[in-house]
Amino acid sequence: MIDTTLRMLRHLATGRRAVHRALDAAALQRLQQAITASEQGHDGQIRLCVEAALPWRYLRGRASPRERALAVFAKLRVWDTERNNGVLIHLLLADRAIEVVADRALHRRIAPADWQALVEAMRGPLHEGRHEQALLAAVATLDGWLRLHFPADTRSTRARDNELPDQVELG
Repeated sequence: MIDTTLRMLRHLATGRRAVHRALDAAALQRLQQAITASEQGHDGQIRLCVEAALPWRYLRGRASPRERALAVFAKLRVWDTERNNGVLIHLLLADRAIEVVADRALHRRIAPADWQALVEAMRGPLHEGRHEQALLAAVATLDGWLRLHFPADTRSTRARDNELPDQVELG
């Protein structure tokens, strides 16, 4: 009961300013540029979402960070890419939680230990307050995996479709 009460208080006390302290406008622009540049070399779609705290109905329902990440994955339509290779990195600041959700085609090609290593590599920089560096490194890792498994078709003369927005989703 105490853990639940403390979690609720932490979420209620963590406002949107926490997101802007973690990532200022220039950092958000650099992250968007990194995603845009990455997506020129593969057919995957990368989305980043940083939320200060759970919305009240999720908090009241005692949703886990994973449950919220899955809901955001659906809301942002990351699952709705042509080759089923979208991926979402979701940070929930109040819980200090990192969740990575990949669509089925990408998920099948990456070993569970590699997904876990990606999350673990982010923990140190995030704990130190280096949110931008942690997210840029994660985008670089995803870029390598997507270029390997879903390279861009360099023979095509038509412009590559950007199926999902590249900007960081804030909540």
